[in-house]
Amino acid sequence: MVSSKKPSKQRKRVVDAKLHVRSKFIASHLSKELRDKYKKRAVSVRKGDVVKVMCGKHKNKTGKISKVNVRNLKVTIEGILIKRKDGREVPVKFDASNLMVTELYKDDEKRFKARKQGA
Repeated sequence: MVSSKKPSKQRKRVVDAKLHVRSKFIASHLSKELRDKYKKRAVSVRKGDVVKVMCGKHKNKTGKISKVNVRNLKVTIEGILIKRKDGREVPVKFDASNLMVTELYKDDEKRFKARKQGA
């Protein structure tokens, strides 16, 4: 029996997605304190959030998000750089799923709308 959702079709859906849909793919888990406060497990990341790297060479490093690239689905963090062969230092590009949000950007009122009481 063949599944209707083949991995190649799922990857094609991500690659062919429009930019406003791609922005929903850039999400990270919330820390335990934020999870309890907002009653959400994950949230789309944005510039200004403070995140912690959860895996890879830069594990346990924290910093503020400096850029979110929706086209490539990558996030750069201030202060985390790598040195290239020619001597230049460039920011490391992370996948949002490998990050955990520890502080949210406070100036965005639309990000967490008030939930209806009783709903």
